[in-house]
Amino acid sequence: MLSNDEKKKYMQLAIIEAKKAERQDEVPIGAIVVAPDGQVVGKGYNRRELDQDATQHAEMIAIREACKNIGFWRLIDCSLFVTLEPCPMCAGAIINARIKDVYFGAMDPKAGAAGSVVDLFTVEKFNHHPQVIRGLYQDECSQMLTDFFRAIRKKQKEAKNNSEEK
Repeated sequence: MLSNDEKKKYMQLAIIEAKKAERQDEVPIGAIVVAPDGQVVGKGYNRRELDQDATQHAEMIAIREACKNIGFWRLIDCSLFVTLEPCPMCAGAIINARIKDVYFGAMDPKAGAAGSVVDLFTVEKFNHHPQVIRGLYQDECSQMLTDFFRAIRKKQKEAKNNSEEK
């Protein structure tokens, strides 16, 4: 079991990844995969707009990198830290990769698959059920998303007002 200091350290690394996405006008979501020895073996941030690829979620990128670095598709005993509740696609990848623990910050009431909309991790027929720890740095993760979308709406409003003035 990870200590509180370790959880804080890894979630802060996921937040750093999320801020990389934000600097590139991507939704600020970041993820980190941690091996049982404490080594970060995968990291990623949301790149859907940059790559024009619906599968380029932070979790998917981090899982892909972890599998490459470990040399095996099973991430047994690894932990995933992500700033936003995983969606159904990412939850499926987590289950398939056999990730042991999932720690996430903000709930996602529109697409969350770890309790908000649906909880794929508790479906009995699936062959793997990770332990889920919800709300780690929830306020910070939620605020980052709120600020990002508020800034987008402000830019859109300013652009609309500028076009109406012409």
